[in-house]
Amino acid sequence: MASSRLGILCEVTAFVAFAFLSKYLMSLIFWRYAGPVSLLLTLALLTLYMRTRGMDWTAMGLRRLPTLKTKLMVIPQALLTLIAFAAVVALTTIGAPAIGLDFMSEMPAGVEDRWGDVAGSWPHYLLWLAIVWTAAAFGEEMFFRGYLISRLQTAFSGGKLAMVAAVVISALIFGYGHYYYQGMRGAIVTCGIGVAFGAMFLLFKRNLWPLIMLHGVIDTLTFTALFLDAE
Repeated sequence: MASSRLGILCEVTAFVAFAFLSKYLMSLIFWRYAGPVSLLLTLALLTLYMRTRGMDWTAMGLRRLPTLKTKLMVIPQALLTLIAFAAVVALTTIGAPAIGLDFMSEMPAGVEDRWGDVAGSWPHYLLWLAIVWTAAAFGEEMFFRGYLISRLQTAFSGGKLAMVAAVVISALIFGYGHYYYQGMRGAIVTCGIGVAFGAMFLLFKRNLWPLIMLHGVIDTLTFTALFLDAE
């Protein structure tokens, strides 16, 4: 059993390392899109790996919603996740500066560098919307919540402490994944969002659909605001 848990930890470490290493290498060629492309590549390899082990994404939260009731329940679950999301964002971007962490109120330069071309540009806007609903809404939720939390929870032998550890570790990795263009402020904010989304993932009995829906809607609204901000 211990060797099995160690094997899962080695597996998780390998895929996380591959995701970050491939992102770094791709950033040397196309910095703006390195994150989404490397994540989709990681998911493709992970899917092939899971098939060899008799696993699929259903076990990681991407399950079927067979009845109308289960489909409709996604909406209130997404709204509940929105409340948790808003609380974390307020705590980190408003509460942190209020106690003297002034850097949390400053927008990192990397955000403008990465998304500055979206304003008033239909091609950039539509491209980023495509990225939002593939690499972000589906990709990030499948990898950081579905895969990481599920596998880490198994590696830590289940139980409440395992749940907490899985959520926190996946959130730290999620936050670090945004550091390269959002800096420390972005890493802290996204880490907090990772904790909120991870907790909701477990609260909803490992159902990814409310998180995917909310993630996609929030990012869509964000890029729509950037697009309309053209002077």
